[in-house]
Amino acid sequence: MSSGTTEEQRLQDLARLRRVKDRIDREYAQPLDVEALARGAHMSSGHLSREFKRAYGESPYGYLMTRRIERAMMLLRRGGMSVTDVCFAVGCQSLGTFSTRFTELVGMPPSVYKENAGDATLGIPSCVAKQVTRPIRNREASPTSGS
Repeated sequence: MSSGTTEEQRLQDLARLRRVKDRIDREYAQPLDVEALARGAHMSSGHLSREFKRAYGESPYGYLMTRRIERAMMLLRRGGMSVTDVCFAVGCQSLGTFSTRFTELVGMPPSVYKENAGDATLGIPSCVAKQVTRPIRNREASPTSGS
């Protein structure tokens, strides 16, 4: 019976993790932190971080920042907003942290992306542009092969 209970607990944890992930997807622009997410999932912040990373390949904070950067990329492609306005619109509190994380994920600073973004997706349907311009998270990057 012990293994059945363990399996039930694992399934409950996975359901909680999915709710946390869904909340991040919905509320990325809100001030979210791991402690608040953990409270909402009835888990400790350490347990949430470990299990989230095991399930999704990155920490809850890393996932949140990736979502924010994806949204920022879309806003910068659309135009009409400064980098600072975009930073705050996606829920980041620090322009420096936003710019650093944006550069890590996208490979260029947000100001450079903003200048070049319109040309890169010109004539491409928005649903395709979203997939093509998505930042590559660490777990999605293909390993370099020696061949």
